[in-house]
Amino acid sequence: MHNMDRRSIIAAGAALLGACAPGTRPGVRDTMPTRFVTVDAGGFRRGGERYRYAGANIWYGAYLGANTPYGDRARLRRELDRLQALGIRNLRLLGSAELSPLKNSITPGFRDRSATYNQDLLVGLDWTLAEMARRDMTAVLYLTNFWEWSGGMMTYLYWVNGGRYIDMNDPAHPWPAFADATAAFYANARAQALYRDYIRAVVTRTNSVTGRAYADDPTIMAWQLANEPRPGGSDAVAVPNLPAFYDWVDGTARYIKALDGNHLVCTGSEGLKGSIEREEVVLAAHRSPAIDYLTAHIWPNNWSWMDPANLPGTYDAGAAKVADYISTHVRLAKMLGKPLVIEEFGYPRDGAAAYDPTVTTVFKDRFYRQIYAAIEADAAAGGPLAGSNFWAWNGEARTPHADHRFRRGDLNYMGDPPHEPQGWYGVFDNDATTLAVIRAHAAALAGARG
Repeated sequence: MHNMDRRSIIAAGAALLGACAPGTRPGVRDTMPTRFVTVDAGGFRRGGERYRYAGANIWYGAYLGANTPYGDRARLRRELDRLQALGIRNLRLLGSAELSPLKNSITPGFRDRSATYNQDLLVGLDWTLAEMARRDMTAVLYLTNFWEWSGGMMTYLYWVNGGRYIDMNDPAHPWPAFADATAAFYANARAQALYRDYIRAVVTRTNSVTGRAYADDPTIMAWQLANEPRPGGSDAVAVPNLPAFYDWVDGTARYIKALDGNHLVCTGSEGLKGSIEREEVVLAAHRSPAIDYLTAHIWPNNWSWMDPANLPGTYDAGAAKVADYISTHVRLAKMLGKPLVIEEFGYPRDGAAAYDPTVTTVFKDRFYRQIYAAIEADAAAGGPLAGSNFWAWNGEARTPHADHRFRRGDLNYMGDPPHEPQGWYGVFDNDATTLAVIRAHAAALAGARG
C-alpha cells in the first residue's frame, strides 16, 4: 500500500459505527445517497435495489489514467468500453503502490517514504473513477499489498527498519520466509503511522476531475485494507501474530470509517488460504462491525489443485476442491450475516507455460462457468454470494517480449502483475469464448431478483 490526532479519529470512528448504519454519514448532506452501495440483510443494495455484480480486476487503471508518458487515457477508455459492453459493473483497482527496492515491484509508485505523494498517479486514479462514473461502474480500491509486486507491506517495513528487506521467491529465503517477515507490519507502529497517513490522504481526497470528494462519490463501493493480508506464512509466526493481525483489521477499518462513513470497508483477504486454513481465523478477522463483507480468492493452479501440464486429467479433482472452497465461504458468510464476494479467481490457458493470446482457453472457460454457476445458484437461493471479480483484464495489451516477462519501463500493462508471466491468467480482448462466458453471466445476474 499522510496528520490530525489519530486517537481522536479512532474514537470518532467508534462513535460513528455505533450511531449509524453503513452507508450514512452523520452531519453530511450527500448529493446521491441512494447510489452508495450498502449492506442490508446479508446482501448489497444500491439505488434501492439488490446489487449483485459481475466484476473484473484491473489493477493498473490509475497508471493508464495518468497524464504522463506511462499513461494512456485513450486505451483506458477503450478498455472500460469493452468491459461495460460485457456487462461488467465493478472494478477492483490498485489505490496505492509503494516505491520499493523489491524485485519485480511496479514503478512509479503512488508514494515513497516521504509525505509527498505522486500526484500524477493520484490524478490518474481521479480520471479513472470519473470515467467509471460515466459508465455507472463501481470501484473497490485496495490501499496496500501483502505481496511485493506493488511494494506493499514489506516496503513500509523497509522504510522504518534501517533498510532491511527480503525478496519474495529469493532462494536464500524460501517460502514462508517472505510472508513471515511481512507479517511484522501489523504491529510496527512506525509503519502503521506511514500507512495511515496515506490512507487519510486518499480517503479524504477530492477528485480533481469531478470536484467531488472521494468520501461523497458513489462510484467508490469499498475501501480495502490491503490486497491479500494474512497473519503470516507459517503457523509458528502466524498463530502468535493473530492478536496483532485482528487489531490491525479492526483498528484500520474503524479509522477509515471515521474518515468516510459513506463507503463499505473490507479486508481483501483470500479467505481460508490467507488465514492459515482455519475457519476461526476467517470469522475473527471479519467479525468487526467495521468490516462490511467477506472476500475469497480462488487459485487452483497456485494451490496445486490441478496440473497445468495435464488439465484433462486433473481438472475434475481441482473443480471439486473449488466447489468445496466456495461452499465453505458461503457458510462462513451466513454465520456472520455478511455478503461474500469472490474478488479474485484465475486459471491458466490450455497447456503448461501457455501465455500467448492465440492459445485456447477450454479449461479456463470451464472454471469461469463453475464460479459463475455457483454465484447464480446462490443468488437464486437468496444467499450471501453477491458478486465476483475475475483476475484479470488484459484487454488489448500484448507483451513485446518472447519470454513473456515484464521489464521495468514496459507500458503494455496487463492484468498479470509485474512478477508474473504476462498473459498467464489475464483475459485478452480476443478471448472470444471466455468473453462469451463472462457476458452470459453478467446478463444472468442483471436479470436476477431477490
